[in-house]
Amino acid sequence: MSRLFEPLTLRGTTIPNRVWLAPMCQYSAIDGMPNDWHLVHLGSHAIGGFGLLLTEATAVVPEGRITPYDVGLWTDEQTQAWSRIVEFVHERGALIGVQLAHAGRKASTHRPWDGRHGTLRADGTPVGGWTPVGPSPVAFAGYDVPAELTPAQITDVPRAFAAAARRAEQAGFDVVEVHAAHGYLLHQFLSPLSNTRTDAYGGPLENRARLLVETVDAVRAAWPEDRPVLVRVSATDWVDGGLTTEETVAVAGVLREHGVDLVDVSSGGNVPADIPLAPGYQVPLARAVREGAGLPVSAVGLITTPEQAEAVLVDGAADAVMLARVALREPGWPLRAARELGVPVAEAGWQPQYARAALG
Repeated sequence: MSRLFEPLTLRGTTIPNRVWLAPMCQYSAIDGMPNDWHLVHLGSHAIGGFGLLLTEATAVVPEGRITPYDVGLWTDEQTQAWSRIVEFVHERGALIGVQLAHAGRKASTHRPWDGRHGTLRADGTPVGGWTPVGPSPVAFAGYDVPAELTPAQITDVPRAFAAAARRAEQAGFDVVEVHAAHGYLLHQFLSPLSNTRTDAYGGPLENRARLLVETVDAVRAAWPEDRPVLVRVSATDWVDGGLTTEETVAVAGVLREHGVDLVDVSSGGNVPADIPLAPGYQVPLARAVREGAGLPVSAVGLITTPEQAEAVLVDGAADAVMLARVALREPGWPLRAARELGVPVAEAGWQPQYARAALG
């Protein structure tokens, strides 16, 4: 039996295999509402055999969106729209999780294909923007300086994540993931490059991690006990003076004690950095967190072939793999992997409408 196609149980939730769809922003919503694009995007990967699908960064408040075209989960209408997608994924035998997010100082920006870079200002733009916020008045390169969050505003962040988690339960999601990576708000607090506060949320690692821990506690309390909570982290900023892998391992150990069931290990995104891109370049980071913090992890980052993905699991570097760009190119990647790895058709997640393709 291929390790990729073994089930993985987290709390009371069993995920049918270990080939998971990574969160990938689609920038295709209006007023935070998922639509047919999201149904087809996620639905095609459910048909393609992914055991767990994670939505793109789903904002917990309107001002937490990266762009005005991000999806959200702060209204009843959004909850209902997500329910339709969740139901379709479940009908295909896959599970689905929502990545809850707040973009912080990287909010209110243009879409990647708009041909413009930086903060989308409220004046003089077709759709309008808003003032981004952050732990400190330190801008991301080329963006506007964010407004520093006050202590009162900081306490609103865990509440917003918890409220979104309750809506996620109503929508039928199986998993929630707290987004603390890629330079968004919770990562901004973790990194000394973006957090220069001198109060209880800045300075030593314990203080910089405080908001993440408080957010996890709020989400865990709001989310059903038998369903897992994941956290996506950027294990390193890849810059001297930034967040380090050793610090991330320490934070992951704390998260384990606060009810996190798996850490989704990525890297970078908080500041421009020279990242050594290569196949599986982030797998050693996943291994470090797994071994150092003592909890399951997923690995992501230029994992493209079935043999490579299988080796990540067999070698003990991770408990699951997240596929991103290769999954956009090939929504049926898990089905091809199953064929190449000799996984029986009955165990590979083929839909009956597609089963003939498994045999020839």
